[in-house]
Amino acid sequence: MDPKPLKIGALSFRSRLIVGTGKYASYELMRECLDAAGAQVVTVAVRRDRLIDAQDRNLLDFIDTSRFTILPNTAGCFSAEDAIRVARLGRDLLQQLNNPGARWVKLEVLSEKKTLLPDPVASLEATRALVKDGFEVLVYASDDPVMARQLKQAGATSVMPAGSPIGSGQGVLNPNNIRIILEMLKQDDPDYPVIVDAGVGTASDVTVAMELGADGVLLNTGVALARDPVSMARAMAHATNAGYLAYRAGRIPRKLYATASSPTEGTIHE
Repeated sequence: MDPKPLKIGALSFRSRLIVGTGKYASYELMRECLDAAGAQVVTVAVRRDRLIDAQDRNLLDFIDTSRFTILPNTAGCFSAEDAIRVARLGRDLLQQLNNPGARWVKLEVLSEKKTLLPDPVASLEATRALVKDGFEVLVYASDDPVMARQLKQAGATSVMPAGSPIGSGQGVLNPNNIRIILEMLKQDDPDYPVIVDAGVGTASDVTVAMELGADGVLLNTGVALARDPVSMARAMAHATNAGYLAYRAGRIPRKLYATASSPTEGTIHE
């Protein structure tokens, strides 16, 4: 039961774990964690203040752009207009690097700073505009099935419902809504990629998301701020594969009472 490639738009990947590049203690540690996670796609916030550190070093100098597909994101945007502008900046930057992620954007349009929840109306508006502009839009969304369906209908290449608020480490708070989203979005297109984005705190959270039937998980804080980020990155990679295989293997039904593993009836022959 080898995992088949994750197909997002025109691109395919072996790894179903997408890892962010923020919040690491150093760029060197970030590079080591990306390698440990086995990731092939990494997200990068394309604003200059997110790319350059206090020593004036560029984050992109620590990412092998021939190995990783960069998914530029619009982190920190609180309006459709700002997100559209930042997405275009990301496209220009990656075209200069000749990276296959130049047509992509991880669209984040946030409602306010305390919860960092997505603004559904602005996200829908920005999705429509960016799709019209030729982008393949991977859109960060709440776990609202109705909004998820509208975002797909607007042309989103992937809808990415939050497991819980960004950076909260609470895991998947509403698995039933994730199940409904998966059912709705895959009803007519079983291969439509639904990626759980945000809130993952540890490997078991990743496994839960994948066992629900998600096509992948996107995370950052759970690795970057772990006590041992490199070990956590490895754990997240194993959890992604384990959850993917377990979902397709099919779990046994939950029962109230025990069922013996060995026969309790029959004749014993001496």
